[in-house]
Amino acid sequence: MGRPWGRCMGNDCGPGGSQSRAVWCAHSEGWTTLHTNCDQAQRPDSQQGCFRVCDWHKDLYDWQLGAWNQCVPVSMRGGGGGGGVQRPAVCTRGEEGIQTREVGCVQKADGAPAEDAICEYFEPKPRLEQACLIPCPRDCAVSAFAPWTDCSKSCGTGLRNRVRVVLAPPLFGGAACPNLTEYQTCQPGPCQGHESLYSMRVGSWGPCSEPPPRQARQAEQTPRARPSRPSRPDRPNRPKRPKGPDRPDQPSKTPDRPSRQADRPKRQRKAKNKEKREKVREKARDRLRERGKAKDPETRELIKKKRNRNRQNRQGSKFWDLQVGYQTREVTCVHKSGTSEALSLCSQESLPVTYQACVMTKDCEASEWSDWSPCSKDCYDPNGPKGQRRRTRQVTQVPLGGGAECPETEETEPCTPQGEGVSPCTVYNWKTTEWTECRVDMLLSQQDRRRGNQTGLCGGGIQSREAYCVQAISERPSNLSALKSREALRPVDSDLCLGMPPNTTQLCHIACPVECQVSSWSAWGPCTFENCQDQAAKKGFKLRKRRIANEPTGGTGNCPHLVEAIPCDEPSCYEWLLVRLEECLPDNERECGPGTQNPQVQCVNSDGEYVGRQLCRDAILPMPVVCEVPCPKDCALSPWTSWNLCSHTCSGKNTEGKQMRSRSVLAYNAGEGGAQCPNSSALQEVRSCNEHPCTVYHWQTGAWGQCIEDTSIPSTNGSAARGDRGADLSCSVGMQTRKVICVRVNVGQVPPKKCPESLRPDTVRPCLLPCKRDCIVTPYSDWSPCPSVCQAGGNKKRKQTRKRLVLQTPANGGQDCPEVLAQERECDAASVCQGHRWKTHKWRRCQLVPWSVRQDSPGAQETCGPGLQARAVSCRKQDGGPAELGACLTFASSMPPLTQPCQLPCQDDCQLTAWSKFSSCTADCVGVRTRKRTLVGKSKKRDQCKNNQLYPLSETQYCPCNKYNAQPVGNWSDCVLPEGGRVEGQLGMKVQGDIKECGQGYRYQAMVCYDQDNRLVETSRCNSHGYIEEACIIPCPSDCKLSEWSNWSRCSKSCGSGVKVRSKWLREKPYNGGRPCPKLDHVNQVYEVVPCLSDCGQYVWVAEPWSVWKVSNVDLKENCGEGVQTRKVRCMQNTIDGPSDQVEDYLCDPEEMPLGARDSRLPCPEDCVLSDWSSWTQCPLPCNADSSRERSAHPIRQPGQGKQCPPTTETETCKLNSNCFHYSYNITDWSTCQLSERAVCGSGIKTRMLDCVRSDGKSVDLKLCDELGLDRKWLMNASCVVECPINCQLSDWSPWAECTHACGLAGKLWRRRTVLQAPQGDGRPCPSQVEQWKPCPVKPCYQWRYSAWSPCKSEGARCGEGLRFRNVSCFVSDSSGQGEARLVDEELCSELEPAVEGDKQITLEEPCTSPCPGECYLTDWTDWSPCQLSCIGGDDLGFGSVQVRSRAVLAQDPENLLQCPEQEWEARPCTEGRCLEYKWMTGPWRSSSRPVWCQRSDGLNVTGGCPLTAQPVADRSCDPACDKPRSVCTEAGVCGCEEGYTEVMTSDGLLDQCTVIPVLEIPTAGDNRADVKTIRAVSPTLTAGQPGRAGRTWFLQPFSPDGKLKTWVYGVAAGAFVLLVFIISMTYLACKKPKKPQRRQMNNRLKPLTLAYDGDADM
Repeated sequence: MGRPWGRCMGNDCGPGGSQSRAVWCAHSEGWTTLHTNCDQAQRPDSQQGCFRVCDWHKDLYDWQLGAWNQCVPVSMRGGGGGGGVQRPAVCTRGEEGIQTREVGCVQKADGAPAEDAICEYFEPKPRLEQACLIPCPRDCAVSAFAPWTDCSKSCGTGLRNRVRVVLAPPLFGGAACPNLTEYQTCQPGPCQGHESLYSMRVGSWGPCSEPPPRQARQAEQTPRARPSRPSRPDRPNRPKRPKGPDRPDQPSKTPDRPSRQADRPKRQRKAKNKEKREKVREKARDRLRERGKAKDPETRELIKKKRNRNRQNRQGSKFWDLQVGYQTREVTCVHKSGTSEALSLCSQESLPVTYQACVMTKDCEASEWSDWSPCSKDCYDPNGPKGQRRRTRQVTQVPLGGGAECPETEETEPCTPQGEGVSPCTVYNWKTTEWTECRVDMLLSQQDRRRGNQTGLCGGGIQSREAYCVQAISERPSNLSALKSREALRPVDSDLCLGMPPNTTQLCHIACPVECQVSSWSAWGPCTFENCQDQAAKKGFKLRKRRIANEPTGGTGNCPHLVEAIPCDEPSCYEWLLVRLEECLPDNERECGPGTQNPQVQCVNSDGEYVGRQLCRDAILPMPVVCEVPCPKDCALSPWTSWNLCSHTCSGKNTEGKQMRSRSVLAYNAGEGGAQCPNSSALQEVRSCNEHPCTVYHWQTGAWGQCIEDTSIPSTNGSAARGDRGADLSCSVGMQTRKVICVRVNVGQVPPKKCPESLRPDTVRPCLLPCKRDCIVTPYSDWSPCPSVCQAGGNKKRKQTRKRLVLQTPANGGQDCPEVLAQERECDAASVCQGHRWKTHKWRRCQLVPWSVRQDSPGAQETCGPGLQARAVSCRKQDGGPAELGACLTFASSMPPLTQPCQLPCQDDCQLTAWSKFSSCTADCVGVRTRKRTLVGKSKKRDQCKNNQLYPLSETQYCPCNKYNAQPVGNWSDCVLPEGGRVEGQLGMKVQGDIKECGQGYRYQAMVCYDQDNRLVETSRCNSHGYIEEACIIPCPSDCKLSEWSNWSRCSKSCGSGVKVRSKWLREKPYNGGRPCPKLDHVNQVYEVVPCLSDCGQYVWVAEPWSVWKVSNVDLKENCGEGVQTRKVRCMQNTIDGPSDQVEDYLCDPEEMPLGARDSRLPCPEDCVLSDWSSWTQCPLPCNADSSRERSAHPIRQPGQGKQCPPTTETETCKLNSNCFHYSYNITDWSTCQLSERAVCGSGIKTRMLDCVRSDGKSVDLKLCDELGLDRKWLMNASCVVECPINCQLSDWSPWAECTHACGLAGKLWRRRTVLQAPQGDGRPCPSQVEQWKPCPVKPCYQWRYSAWSPCKSEGARCGEGLRFRNVSCFVSDSSGQGEARLVDEELCSELEPAVEGDKQITLEEPCTSPCPGECYLTDWTDWSPCQLSCIGGDDLGFGSVQVRSRAVLAQDPENLLQCPEQEWEARPCTEGRCLEYKWMTGPWRSSSRPVWCQRSDGLNVTGGCPLTAQPVADRSCDPACDKPRSVCTEAGVCGCEEGYTEVMTSDGLLDQCTVIPVLEIPTAGDNRADVKTIRAVSPTLTAGQPGRAGRTWFLQPFSPDGKLKTWVYGVAAGAFVLLVFIISMTYLACKKPKKPQRRQMNNRLKPLTLAYDGDADM
């Protein structure tokens, strides 16, 4: 045994390496043994030479891949022993197979084989086999038979034939095609007389032969012997003969003819006439020579050139090399059985001609290729398009006599110039103009109220620019930089720029101005000096201030006034502020009685700030306040309440500010000795407040004026370069001024001295002047090219244009843009378009077949008869100049025929000129028109030529009587707006609301004009311009219309964070492509919800003083005991000055509402009187049960002797969510994106609120969380973007394109527009119509058409090879394919290129074969069948498409059927095939049979194509036979019953009998016997097809074939039972006595009528 060979080792690369392997001896069972146990003679080598592969061998060796072999079924791979896979019985898609190929390693240089290991070193060996699919065999498919032909004989026994065609060839081993012909004998009747058994047959013309030299000389001498006269044969010229037949030459059999002696006198006379003509010619040549001598040298040179040119155009020149020869054919006499017999057996008056003139065949010859031309691209650009180079060759010999056609005379190939001298190509780049101003108004909807006033709009907008192509400038010397930089801005054709152009529209943003927000007014300050530093003026003011709460756009200059002043007397800059009063200290150190309260004061300035006490040295210090500490028997009063708000903010004639405070009695005095309680009026105090007059003054400022250049500062203002827009560059300092006046509130302007001068705002400030920006425009582009005159409409005056673009608009007083941005001028007269055309020269003399060939033909004459004449054809340019022949072969129409048959008239022939044109008619339907011809030469003297009946010399016909009628045709076009209906904004920007895309337009319908023969003619004949037009309306789009925003609702919470809402509701839905509505709710509203934060202190409870005690158990002596106190509690709105207005109670926190009544004990005399309890102290956080809180009270009146005061403190345990709370921040959701009121979209702000929430979930004042120092890590504001509603922006309509059809009724003019800006957001969608059409003016479609081929005619014989002819005529049609084309005058097709259905090679005659009587022959080839794809179930199998044509056999005599040729068919591959499926179809059963046929998916009935294994049964029979009455054999092959009968089966499943079943009949409209549905039993003998049974009949069969009841019978029984129960229940309820209804008292109040508007515009 041996292991695999090891790696090839060696020092050198190539075959010098060596490799080794291990070899050992092994037992047959696999274990290793001694080497001596193995045969040493059979020991394998352990070392061998090898090829050592190196990396550079990769360029020398490669895998060679062979072609894939035929696909072999997998079932055949296992051999014949049955070991393979079983082939399926029915093929559905195909059979899996395997195909192999040969793969080997070879040397690249010579293909020599090498070891596979060499190639495997670099690349794995390619696979040797692959899976493949063998498609199912496809049988040949043929059509149905055509009708029978007529009988081949008019008497005797003949044949009728019917044929069919091959539709699909057999593929992949399918069945062959069946016979395409069926025969049937026919006997029209017995023949009268003897039947003709022989027919004269002519063979095909042999090849064109060159006459022998002697015969050629005779052919040259023969025409000279005849008089020279014009040849005008009296029959139409025959067209160019098709290519010569490739048939072998057949020997000519010339019949016997009379001797030539009778023609000798004629030849002698011709010889004499020839001598006379030669003398005349010699004299004429002498005269021409004399004339030529007299001409100057220049004239002689021109004549010489013309002679050379004419010499080139002669048919005898090398270029044409046209030789006239002759060809012959064989004439035989054939028996009807097909055998050839003696000519004498064919009874015929004259034998057919066996010779004719022909053109010797010559193939086209061309010169060698010229050198390649220089590359059309003279610069190097590896990424750009390649150039082209061309080479040509000249045609040296045109094809003659059906020779091979000319090859291509020009070749082109792509090229790229390379080398050191090749400069790089000019590169073109896209450039853009400056962006236009950002415009917000284009985004406003139709209903937006801001459309009326567009000033101040901000937010998201849209702006545009223009993109243009310029030449990129490389680095150049500095002296060219100015020129090149200007050239870099010159617009060029946009097609020169590669890649996508830059965007021309973009979203933009105008920053919305931040309005100045100010805080609320502070309280009025003290009366202070205007300037505390200068107190000389005694005038003082009370001031109140407010501050700016944000950073407004443009600084604080546009903010409202921040200070208001009220004049006052006795001003001071510093005052003592009473902080609090100390405790009341009784006089003389007693425990009770009158005393004083010392004030605690602090020095403050006019702004309320604490300052040093020394500053208040001049101020009046508050005096101590007299007070009283009640003794035990004295009346005890509560402390004074705080002064309430002043009733008025100022004092005037009718108003005076007052404020009040009060106190209450806490305990009454004793009867004797105690101080008395004051009366009720003494319990209140009133004082004046806000005594200053109601004259408020403030400084009012106007807007800052325009920045004006300050002449005192040197000017540096220049012009800003392009691109400085938005940079706000400043070039100098200017000055701004504004007006400042003193205003009295509610009055107006007052003298300035009324306002504090020190607070007067500035009236002048410096400003920065922006730089001037001049207008910058590009240089003019090059003039647009002038269109060529060869284009349609080239006779019109064309213009060329050039333009320049504005790169930078002027600003800040810069230089304005030029008014003219585009220029146009008329084109110069364009040169004539270079084209090529054929020019024909005169026909040469008529050449006859050599006399030696035709001299033995009966009736032949030496100097006359049929011949061939030739002419030269040259190539000309359109201007008449000479051109190479190859140019006409390439660019011109087909070459005119070089030869034509001719007739040299014999002496007895009549010669006439061609017909002249018809004379013109003076008017339609008036007079006649004539044409004439004349006799020529000696024909004028012959009497037989003067016979006007045989040779008429004039023809007359009535002038055509043309009548025309016009009528509309086709559909109405799209509604087209008149041109110029579009308004453009700045720089060509399409303004969204200004585009006129709707309104009144016009639609068009084509008019067509017919003549009296219903032929299409020009519309001008009907005095019509080709259209009907009528007004139409393009409805304007209407955007979704919503109401304005409602006011914001109140915040949903009065304390903490809530939400506020505003809404819009739908007023009108969009239509006609208007802006869509935003997403609406179920009541067609759209909401905006934002979080809001209500100040928990904005509404407070305000309690009035307690009322006087109402003691319940009154002790008349003591006036004390249990009692009640009440007070009013109101919810008030809190302001900076304190609670002001009363509001609804629900706005205040109900948990914090003070008590309105209290039960307590009124202290008796000498009882201790305590003050009201203070507030509870705060529980320490976090809350726990071990902590507590307390409140306290202090004694107001000390108790008498023996009495004590109750406890002055109270304590309670802290309990979570009862009297102790934890606090945390709560962040709300983000609000919707909020925009400025002047913005539509763009950047906005979204906000959220921070809420302080108690542990029981209640929102509390935010300061409670702030005081705890909780972490606030959230951002409250964030920027956001509202998508802009960008309407769809469309380009202008393109110009109307060329008509889609050059003629006919179906022509349309189209114009299109493109989407420049797709809609975004809720913008208006793009209209569906991006292209419009209108009809073209109807033009008649003229075309050349062939007539049908004439029957095959074998000239001079009954059958054999002949010719068939057809004509080409001018037809007119409307190209709709519905009406037939009609024949018209050929003049109408004169401007058309001579071509039929695109084929320029017009063939008017072709060889054919006319069968002899009794001959069996093949039909002509059928047309190619439609292209059919190999597919299954619509899936392409990948085998391509194929089409087929066939020839069937036709027989005329039953005796010759065995001699018939084989039928023929041929197939060819094709493209774009259809997938056609074949399916078996069946007809209805008739008795025990039905028709079965195969149908193709295109509806064609075929034979073949359908799988025979799936063919349905055409005949059926039941076993045993169905012999029971009313029984039939069903399709399943079992016995059943006729319609109207049900089966009763035996136990073994056989039919026992057929029983009648009940019938449900539904009368129809034709049944007048009953008006209701009836169910009745019907006689089984009366079937539905009999008269009187016009209704439809349903047969109910309750029994199944096995005799059991069917399931539906049980269902019907159950339904009947349920119906019976329902009827009984309803009867019971109807008969039951009803209860007397209770009368309810109606509510007198009417419910309000609620209308829920669903937003529909129709309401």
